[in-house]
Amino acid sequence: MSQDIDYGNLMHTAMRGLIKTVLTSVSDNGLPGAHHFFITFDTRQDGVELADWLRERYPEEMTIVMQHWFENLEVGDDGFAITLNFGDAPEPLYIPYSSIKTFVDPSVEFGLRFESPEDEDEMEQLIEESIEVEEEPGQHDAEVVSLDSFRK
Repeated sequence: MSQDIDYGNLMHTAMRGLIKTVLTSVSDNGLPGAHHFFITFDTRQDGVELADWLRERYPEEMTIVMQHWFENLEVGDDGFAITLNFGDAPEPLYIPYSSIKTFVDPSVEFGLRFESPEDEDEMEQLIEESIEVEEEPGQHDAEVVSLDSFRK
């Protein structure tokens, strides 16, 4: 029986909870001040609902902007529904939280990025390699490495 802590999954769950909380607030109170969101999601993910013409135009991923005009924002436990304007054509969308790749609020320089399994495998390999490095005798100083150096 494995007793490992799945930090990656726990972190993603927490981050998706943050998105749900923010969207619930926007649904109840509107967008405050200059806040606006860029949300990129995987259009191939199970549960994503969008018009056929949008799916053809964005077969892998799509970025939506929640700023000046949106309506029918309904926030649920597994995702959110929203109607956005695409060239003067309102289109309803349903976006599961699990399909979200990035969530950015540029007005306050805040962003979340969900790592893909490939990115997580690469990070795990880097962590394993760093653990294998032996400490020299008498050396006890820690080296701080920024995670930004591993980002693409």
